[in-house]
Amino acid sequence: MDTVWVAVALVIFLAVLVKFGVHTKIVAALDSRGEKVAQELAEARRLRQEAEKLLAEYESKRKAAEAEAAGLIAAAKEEADRLSAEAAAKLEDFVARRTRSAQEKIAQAEVQAEAEVRAAAAEAATKAAEIILRGQMGGKAGDTAFSAGLQEVRAKLN
Repeated sequence: MDTVWVAVALVIFLAVLVKFGVHTKIVAALDSRGEKVAQELAEARRLRQEAEKLLAEYESKRKAAEAEAAGLIAAAKEEADRLSAEAAAKLEDFVARRTRSAQEKIAQAEVQAEAEVRAAAAEAATKAAEIILRGQMGGKAGDTAFSAGLQEVRAKLN
């Protein structure tokens, strides 16, 4: 008998719930909850797509930055090589100019030394000629011959 009363109480309880429209409220609550979950899923899909798009964008930017950095490194290396070659050429030119300058100074010194040696030789030759001629010739005729010879020797040596 207890089960009959439990069954009767259950039927009455369910009838009260139907009378007050509890079943429609439960269905409406479940439907609204289902819609909210569907909206959240749609929002999650949209956010995931945006995140994938951003990831792809940043990945392409990273690749572009790496390519640009590689280009900059290559350009810097080329510039360094060019500057190095330019510096080597300038150094070689500087050494060549210094060598030429030193050779010119040496040549000038040789010419000057040669001129000084010739002048000294001419002076010594004239003095020797003077001594020899004075010893061999005397008087006025000797002086005249000496002067003429001296002029001739000077003209030939210079």
